[in-house]
Amino acid sequence: MIRKFLHRVFGHKPSTSVSVSVSRPPAGVHVISRKQHGITRDHINPCALKVTSGLQEAGYSAFVVGGAARDLLLGLDPKDFDIATNATPEEVRAIFRRSRIIGRRFRLVHVMCGAETVEVSTFRGDTLAGENDGATANAHADEHGRLLRDNVFGSQEEDAKRRDFTVNALFFDPVHEEIWDYLNGYEDIKAKRLRIIGDPLRRYREDPVRMLRAVRLAAKLDMQIDADTAAPIGDLAPLLQNVPPSRLFDEMLKLLLSGHALACVIDLRTRGLHHGLLPMLDVILEQPLGERFITLALKNTDERVRHEKPVSPGFLFAALLWHEVLAAWNNRQTAGEKMIPALHQAMDDVLAVQNKKLAIPHRYDAIMKEIWAMQPRFTGRSGRRPFRLLEHPRFRAAYDFMLLRCESGEIEMELGEWWEAFQRAGSGEREAMLLKDETQKKRKRSRGRRKSASSDAENGGTVADTVQ
Repeated sequence: MIRKFLHRVFGHKPSTSVSVSVSRPPAGVHVISRKQHGITRDHINPCALKVTSGLQEAGYSAFVVGGAARDLLLGLDPKDFDIATNATPEEVRAIFRRSRIIGRRFRLVHVMCGAETVEVSTFRGDTLAGENDGATANAHADEHGRLLRDNVFGSQEEDAKRRDFTVNALFFDPVHEEIWDYLNGYEDIKAKRLRIIGDPLRRYREDPVRMLRAVRLAAKLDMQIDADTAAPIGDLAPLLQNVPPSRLFDEMLKLLLSGHALACVIDLRTRGLHHGLLPMLDVILEQPLGERFITLALKNTDERVRHEKPVSPGFLFAALLWHEVLAAWNNRQTAGEKMIPALHQAMDDVLAVQNKKLAIPHRYDAIMKEIWAMQPRFTGRSGRRPFRLLEHPRFRAAYDFMLLRCESGEIEMELGEWWEAFQRAGSGEREAMLLKDETQKKRKRSRGRRKSASSDAENGGTVADTVQ
């Protein structure tokens, strides 16, 4: 224990991975003072301030980076405060007792301050820095140029250049209240311009998901995508098919829960990026009912996100895929299958196709299926069926889904109004609202006729026989 204490006090030496110090910026970096940018250390999460201060006191460089620095300049509240440093993960771990090293592809350190956690990464270098050397480039990329390994430590300038967009490559030093800008990202923020770092063709080939990120960030930050940044997107869209489905799902979920899903989906379609994400999205948006349904679903989702209300990914994907399920369901019924078995088979078929493309986690499958399977039950408004439906744990989600169908014109609004009134009514009022069960009446009549025929037969024949 004494040895560990002495190591913490005397054992920290600045990492040799970067040759600059915090107090002396290197040549080529634009240092923006607090007087210009207006951001103070008071804007920083206390845990992030503690970590940057602790690293600098130990002799290392440490900055708030990425989305946090960008959002502060845009007047937004950052969700997370990530730290970048020239200290290695082991050196960071040695400074902060409540910390742990995570990750395989690239090691990071999570530093805990009470219930809060700050992520600390070591400056990363450019894996393809020797891009003129074909052997070096090919060693870390697939045949399309997508990076397969990107875990090399480097300098702060290299770390800036390997980030995706200039607005995400700013470094804020909360101790000295300075912003370090290597790539004119500060000017791009002021101009509301989203510009990719480096050659767009190469950067999209390295990671095709950057095309989706460009659409999401432009909508979220109210920025225009730079002309050179936007130009290759349409031609390179097929590269998304080479991205692992699980990673594609994660990025698509961020887009749909960004609070600007409707604008993003419209932009995706305009740029040809929807293919391979939701394969049926293009078909759905060309159907009048389908387009209105999805527009309403995305608009409602955006409103909930902006008002910081919870959003269920399962509900959202159920809405996006509903009209594909509906089409398959109708086709099966037309072919003679019974209504409920046809619906369940349609659900399985659509999810099987979709999971190959977007890898929707199976935990959402159950939610989606329950919402879809409950839709026919809303038409049953007699007997005990409405009461049983109200007790279903997924009732609220299925009810909201049904209302979307009403609002889009797919089914009559009267059905939604009835269920809204039924929920508000007292027990006595609910009984009075129940519709007469015509099916039950027909069954009773049918049973009555069979009983009468049986009685006649026992008495020696039918009524007709008696008359004769």
